[in-house]
Parts: sequence; C-alpha cells; structure tokens
Amino acid sequence: MARVRPDEAEIIGWMSSLSNWGRWGADDQLGTLNLITPEHRRRAAELVREGVAVSCAWDIRRGPQPGVTMETQRLMIATGQGATEEGRRPSLLHSERADAALEFVGLVFHGYAVTHIDSLAHVFWDGKLYNGHSAAMVNDMQGARVLDVLPLRDGVVTRGVLLDVARAKGVDVLHHDDPVFPEDLEEAERLQGVTVGEGDVLFLRTGESGLRRADPRRYDPHRPRPGFQAACLPWLHERGVAMLGSDVAQDHLPSGYPTMTQPVHVVGIVAMGLWLIDNCQLEDLAETCARFGRWEFMLNVAALRLHGVTGSPVNPVAVF
Repeated sequence: MARVRPDEAEIIGWMSSLSNWGRWGADDQLGTLNLITPEHRRRAAELVREGVAVSCAWDIRRGPQPGVTMETQRLMIATGQGATEEGRRPSLLHSERADAALEFVGLVFHGYAVTHIDSLAHVFWDGKLYNGHSAAMVNDMQGARVLDVLPLRDGVVTRGVLLDVARAKGVDVLHHDDPVFPEDLEEAERLQGVTVGEGDVLFLRTGESGLRRADPRRYDPHRPRPGFQAACLPWLHERGVAMLGSDVAQDHLPSGYPTMTQPVHVVGIVAMGLWLIDNCQLEDLAETCARFGRWEFMLNVAALRLHGVTGSPVNPVAVF
C-alpha cells in the first residue's frame, strides 16, 4: 500500500481546510464532541453484552517516573498511626474512637506518563486557540478562561473502537520508524471487521504500552516512538472521530517537521477541536477485544470537573 508523507506546507494548510471553527457556533466549547448524539450513546449501550469492564489507564504513582514532568506529590495530613494511643487528638471525624485519613495529592498530568485528556485550551497555533480564541485567554491568574475541561462535566459515553495496528502487522510493537498511516488504519479495520464512524472514540494500539508494562522502570517515553503520521488527520476529519486516544501521545515522534512538530496535537486540537486521550494502557483492552472477537465497545470517559484547567487525569473504561 502506498503511504504518502505530506510535506509541512500541506500540513500547515490543513489548519484551514480541516478547520471546524464556527461549525458549531462562535461560543462552541465541545469541538468534535458535538458529533456524539443521544443516538450514539443509545447504540453504544447496546454493545454491552458480557458485562465486562476494562480500564484503559495507567496507575498514578508517587515518586519519580520516566516521562513525568514533575514528581507526583502525596502529603499525608492525617493517618492511622497511633490510632489507639491514649490522648490522641481527634481530627476529621471529631471523635475519640472514630477517625479518618486524608491527604493532599498534586501532579502534572500533561506529558508522556499519566493517562490524561487534553482539553481544547491545551495547544495554541499562531497565538490562537480552537475557534479563534486568543491564546492569552489561558493565563497565570485564572488558568483557561475558555475551552477548559469543564465541557466534559457530563462525561463522554459513546462507541469506542480499538484499531490494533501492531497486531495487524504481526508485531508486538511498531518500530519508531514505522508511523501509522491511513492505510494502516484501514487494514486494521479490514482484519478486525470494524469500521470507524462519526461520533466514535478511536484508540490506536502501537504496542508501546506493552513495552512499558513489561519493564516500567527502564521504559523511556522520550525516545523516538511510533504514533499517528500527520497523513491521518484528513482521515480522522472525514470519519468524524469525536475523540482520539492511543498508547503513546498520539504523534509519531520525532515527526520530522521543524515547525509543525506535533501535527496531531496542533491541527487536531486547534483546527479541528479534537479532544485527545494521551498515554493509554491498551494491553488489557486489546486482550479483551481478542478474547471476545470484537473491537467495539461502550466507552465511558469521566474527567474531573476542574475549573480553568487544560485537561484532566482520566480513567477511560470500556464495557463489553
């Protein structure tokens, strides 16, 4: 199959030709999530037959991890230590016999380790956000004044589809010099007997999460990795994909483009209004799909209701 690598000028042109600015109104905050209708949710619920639920997220651990921008912090404010000691000062439950633990947790979720959602406030191009908003609408005092993660307050429930391109190519993990083209997506569709359609959440498995699971301490997410080649962007637009996830941070890295360094992030988020789920753990999902012989499922994605925040840690759950 011929695979055509677009040049950078063509990709930059997609900022206009693939743009969804104004498509759903000047005040739109949902972007491609507008493609998920009540009917999509109803049909997704019909996919639940076995009653099996599968997480697509990694554990969030305290301490240094490869790919973590800043170490996750956990500060215990109250614990069970000394709970039976005489004279212990009650804290949360204000009782001499009953008490509770509590803690502070802080983390940077953007990056290459934590499974997280990128909201439409996460990426800028030429000083603009999705739908033409100024990048200055994201500031150090108020955070994201537009396009934060709050539009996901009711969650995302729709059909999810896993395209296991690594499996389709007969390898455990794609080589970093083997980015995924539309032809690879369509070959996976053919082999799996599924077709990606409007309102779907598409997951791409490259096999990277298998490498990470096998040796998490030595896994280096900053090394060259496979992912979507920019050529997939018109395909995603044409298919009407509502949200995109993968076991990497979407983009084939390094992309080879000096200005449009991460085309899926820039064109996808800024022009198309495409929400991303980075760094999924897709090994359990792939094993379950293979066991049941079907690559579609009901998906539930529930982000934290964070005001002014450009994304959220997330635990996407597939239900079969």
